Amino acid sequence: MFGAVTAEQRLEKNVVKIFSNPKYAALSGVLLIGERSVDDTIPTACTNGRDERYGREMIDALSDAELRYVILHEVRHKLYRHLKTWKNLHDINHSLANAACDYVINLELNDENDDGFAVMPSGDYEGLVDERFRGMDSAQVFDILLSEQPEQPELPEDGQGGSGVGTQTGTPQQGRSNPTGDDNTSVGFDDHDWDGAQQLTEEEKKELDRQIDQGIRQGVLAANKMRGSGRGGQGINLDALLKPQIYWLDVLQEFVTTTCSGNDYSTYNRPNRRYMHAGMYLPSGISETVEELVFAVDTSGSCFSDRELSGFMSEVVGVVETVAPERVRILYWGSYLEREEVYEQGDYDNLAKATKPRGGGGTNINCVVEHIKENKIDAQAVIVLTDGFLGGDWGEWDCPVLWCIQDNPRAVPDCGKMLHIKTSDLV
Repeated sequence: MFGAVTAEQRLEKNVVKIFSNPKYAALSGVLLIGERSVDDTIPTACTNGRDERYGREMIDALSDAELRYVILHEVRHKLYRHLKTWKNLHDINHSLANAACDYVINLELNDENDDGFAVMPSGDYEGLVDERFRGMDSAQVFDILLSEQPEQPELPEDGQGGSGVGTQTGTPQQGRSNPTGDDNTSVGFDDHDWDGAQQLTEEEKKELDRQIDQGIRQGVLAANKMRGSGRGGQGINLDALLKPQIYWLDVLQEFVTTTCSGNDYSTYNRPNRRYMHAGMYLPSGISETVEELVFAVDTSGSCFSDRELSGFMSEVVGVVETVAPERVRILYWGSYLEREEVYEQGDYDNLAKATKPRGGGGTNINCVVEHIKENKIDAQAVIVLTDGFLGGDWGEWDCPVLWCIQDNPRAVPDCGKMLHIKTSDLV
């Protein structure tokens, strides 16, 4: 009598259902971010980290409970900033990055919905779930999936930012051996619009981060208010997301690019402020080259595995290539300086494979400080990788130093800048 309910109406109705469920009060702020639309050109669903799109045929095929599951899944991608946080995984393998994020989200949604409010789709739109990944983050899941992949030839990128591996045709479930497809033809109920995420302007990305932070805070306040009134029950907990989520490599790169400056030539267009107070109008230096960067890596008995060091050094190559120093010096140290390696421009591509860590014994950073001074090493900056369990003090440095401290949030250096890193960030 009232006519058929459209896909748009069903989508809106089920978003309202999620809003009104006390269990998901904490998601209320994030649910309001971006645009949510029905798209006739895609078979499943996807998000660029801000906006959500849902295929019309998929909506028509799902029950309301299944549609709520898909909506909550897309919102979780936005909440966790998956398309920003795990861009490095996407660059390695698009399909496996999709799958790794999905495995983490779906275990959470299944745990939250034993009451049937949201139900994993079945049949053609069944999602990815595996109990062996419980308690892992997306990087850990990705690492396992990647290790299980057979060697495959390099394939060209496609329009959706995928690797081209296992592109599906027909129904979403055809070709089940590939956990997720490309070009938004994924096995399961969604794909991830990595290209769309990268097409956001820098201002849009900053605004999105601000909106998500604000949405999390609003959601936590709403959930706490409902629990205080006795209506909240056991809702999802987002308190941990209120802690700053900073990708360590961004901080490292910012430190290097802002710290490393030289004096290739001078200009009076920018007076040197150091001498202006004395009435001396002298030129400031402008650098086009960085002379030397030093990476001091703690290889004492308590520190890192070869795999973690390999992960760190692989990322270091990208930072090094950005500022293109004339020289990179790697110092492996414990109680004493164990090994020194020097790489010149042109050698950086091989750095991660060529380096040979050596260590053992205790931890004394002063062996690095003394070596730099005694050998008159003119380092523009020193980056120290350590677990922060030092046998003595933090040393006295004559140049800027960044402490990259692994898995030890209580360690607080009394000099330089500090960056805390998790083991999962290095593997």
